[in-house]
Amino acid sequence: MSERVLDETLATRLKETLLKRRGDILSASTGTRALPASVDVNSRHGDLADQANGTNEVHIQLKLKQTDAKILQATEEALERIEKGVYGICRDCGDPIAPARLEAIPWTRVCIACKQKQSES
Repeated sequence: MSERVLDETLATRLKETLLKRRGDILSASTGTRALPASVDVNSRHGDLADQANGTNEVHIQLKLKQTDAKILQATEEALERIEKGVYGICRDCGDPIAPARLEAIPWTRVCIACKQKQSES
């Protein structure tokens, strides 16, 4: 590849965004917070609605952790693409990914057209 897909200023800003996002996820995931007593699903305290609410809270927290793990992995992959010089190139079609899309979702692997194709199938 002889020409740059992104200008240097945008590439630098997106790399900083990715590094900040990675740091935020890692700092949030290393903290082990105890769940409030109302979330203790092994507890028999409260009525069935309170117990169900506690179960829902645990489920939501688990989903958030899973989402963070996926974004962390995608962020790491985006940082690798930056190092390899292929960041901003669609994985599926090879066309440049629009800068606006990269600014909205800096860890994205595909352009908007390919993402829409994926959603349709």
